[in-house]
Order: sequence, then structure tokens, then C-alpha cells
Amino acid sequence: MVTFSHADTGTSEQEWAASGVAALPELPLDEAELAATTFVVLAAHPDDETLGAGGFMARLHAAGAAVELILCTAGEASHPESQTTTPEQLAAVRLTEFDTAVSGLAPSATWRFLELPDGQLAANADRIAEAVRDAVSGKPAENVVIVAPYRSDGHTDHDTLGTVAAEVATQGGHGLLEYPIWYWLWAGTADTAWNDWVRVPLSHEEQQTKATAMHTHASQTQPLSSQPGDETLLSATFLEHFTRPWETFAWHPSKAGSNSAADAERIFDEVHSREDDPWSYTTSWYERRKRALTLAALPGETYDSGLELGCSIGTLSEELARRCRAFLGVDASSTALAQASERLAKYPSAETRQLTIPHEWPEGTFDLVVLSETGYYLSPEELTELLARIQSSTQPGGTLLLCHWRHPISGWQLDAEAVHTMARTHLGWPTHGLYREKDFMLEIFLAPDNVP
Repeated sequence: MVTFSHADTGTSEQEWAASGVAALPELPLDEAELAATTFVVLAAHPDDETLGAGGFMARLHAAGAAVELILCTAGEASHPESQTTTPEQLAAVRLTEFDTAVSGLAPSATWRFLELPDGQLAANADRIAEAVRDAVSGKPAENVVIVAPYRSDGHTDHDTLGTVAAEVATQGGHGLLEYPIWYWLWAGTADTAWNDWVRVPLSHEEQQTKATAMHTHASQTQPLSSQPGDETLLSATFLEHFTRPWETFAWHPSKAGSNSAADAERIFDEVHSREDDPWSYTTSWYERRKRALTLAALPGETYDSGLELGCSIGTLSEELARRCRAFLGVDASSTALAQASERLAKYPSAETRQLTIPHEWPEGTFDLVVLSETGYYLSPEELTELLARIQSSTQPGGTLLLCHWRHPISGWQLDAEAVHTMARTHLGWPTHGLYREKDFMLEIFLAPDNVP
């Protein structure tokens, strides 16, 4: 259990700025997707919504999205030692501040107050779950995103509310955005939880709207009086974490209608039938640069037998085939493989094969296996099976290369970080090299060399 006080100095914003948090990938929802979605925003106390998601709420309002808020408590326990303000008086003040802040952030939003006691949400989890289910009832599961405090934020009310939100989202197949607040105070930059999160960049206007809303929570940002017990709750150094030109969330896309390997052949055949190069493999600087980095990262100059899983139209396959004495590119899409075969025709020892991995698998063993931009098109169960297949088919000392786009993929259950984490966990192979930037990550594993 995390132990901290709001008065702690904690991790400074300067330390967070140097950590690389600004390079997190962006939330992959465009304006049209925002407008078509209902966002149910949960707050344990007045000001949580502004600190954690104020700029995002302003974005949602501008996009025309439906925004519904559920406020659990009035935050009446924020100044327990006050000699000038009773909890009842403070509750009235904070509810007024909340209403004013929300009206400024998202004027079209509606909100509901559950009137639960501050600091005691754990004892009221069932009531909260019922309220959240009521809010999402009757709406298409895939068109609902629940926005809630990070479930490991370190504050008992935040943790409870985040856990309830996660359970309702999982059961209902809804998307979930978790916003951290106290995490930025107590966590150090070496903590790895934030590595999997996403950012929502804020425009200057959205930053100003958020700052104005935060000023309305004066009972938390200014002293109640000059008397002991009425000191400012949220220090200026703590508030620096929320003046960033972005907001940060743990993003869990909706699982409603999620695809798996069984859908791959149909989906990607449709994609390739519409365009010869749907992902601009041959023309995009991003793709050409990524291929160059991928090839440069391989530790061996040549390989005896290479396997590319999900080779698509063969742009990377052609480069890999030059470094392999024998090469096999497999893909579920026959349309894509037709182009890959043409590219590989000049290499007598290279071939392609239509296989829907992991259920279908080539015979033989390989000293190079490449899984690029493919792992997240599998379900977790399918990826587990794929990793087992790779483990049994890779020669001792062989190379496994993973490369994946770091933005969540709509309609699929996994993302880049999940794929790479599962690979590390299930294989237990040493990482030879890891490269991570805003848009993609590249990782090299080496199979254990069992030769004495």
C-alpha cells in the first residue's frame, strides 16, 4: 500500500519532464470518434475531474461528445482540523466549486451527486457500481468510455472508484480511461506503470480553460483562512503536474466486437483489395525509416533460415531475404501475398505461404524470426500460443525481432506494450536491444544457446 501525505514534496515536475513522459503515444481517438462516444466521467471528490481530465473534457465538449459526470463525495473531509469551517459548510462550498468548474469545462455536460461520505468509498463500492451501470445502460457498449481515477493512485477513494470503473468497463465491454492524480506525487520516474499510458495533447485554449476551472476550486488551492487547520491543501509544486500541455491516461479500449486471428484473412484481404499499399509501406518516410532501423538492429549480418510472421506485401521481406540463405514470409491475406511473392521472385531461396498464425504454422526451425506490426492483431490467448510456437521453432542462439506501433489499435485487444510484455514473460529470453520512441518500439530477443 502506498503511504504519502499531500504535504510531501514528492517527485518534482522537472523530474517528470526529464523522464520521457512527454514522448508517450497519443490517445488514438479522432474528433469523429469522440463525437460518436458517450463519456462517463467519475470523480471521487470535487476537483478530481479538473486535475485529471479537465482539458480532455473541454476537448469533448468542443467535439460534441456526450459527457456525463458522477461525483461520489463532496470532499468534506479535506480539512479535518479546520476551526472555522464545518464539514457541512465545506461540502456546500466544494459542490458549488464543482458545478462552476464543470460548467466552464463542458457546459453541455450533466452531473449527478451520489452523496457518499468522503474517505469511505470502499464501503460503498456496490452503490457506485450501480450508478455507473445506470449511466451506461441502454448505450451501445462500444460507444461508451468510462473516465475514472487511476485504480492504483494511492488514495483509498481514488483506488476504489478506479477499481469499480474497471470492473464495470470489463463486464460491459466499454472503453476505460484512468487518470492519475496523486501518482505524480508519490511515484518516482523509475516506476514503470506510466510507460504504457497515452497522452491527450491540449491546445492553448484547452489549457486556459482547465486553468480557469482549477482556480474555481479555491477551497483546495488557497487557504480557507489564516487559522491553523485551514492551510492550502494542494501546493503550487503539486499543481505544476497539471499545467502540462497534455493530460495522461491509462487507456483500455473497448473489447466489444474485438477481432482475433480468425478475422485476419477477411479483414486484411478487404484492406488490400481496396489499395495496393494501404499502409504506404513503399512511400512513407516513417515506414522506410522504421525498416532501416529494424534491419540495423539485427545482431547478425546473415542468417541461415529466416521467418517473417505477417509479411503483408513484402517490403520488409525483400530486405530480410537478402540476409537469409533461406527465407519464408507468411501472411493470412492471399491478396497481400501476391505482391510479396512478386517482390521475392528474384530470390530463389525465398518463398511465401498463406497461413493464419498461430493455428497454422510452418514446419522446420529458424535462426531468425520477425514479428513486425502483427502481434496486436491476436487475442491474448492467440499470442500466448504464438509465443509457444516461436519458442519451439527458434534455433538455440537464434534471434527474435519484435517491432510494433505504440498507439492502441481500434477493434483489437492488445497494443505494442502488451505484446512485448507478454513476450518477455512467456519466453524469458534475454533482451539484446530495445529501442522505443513515440510511435513505435523495437526489441531484439536472443534464444538461449544450449550448445556447451
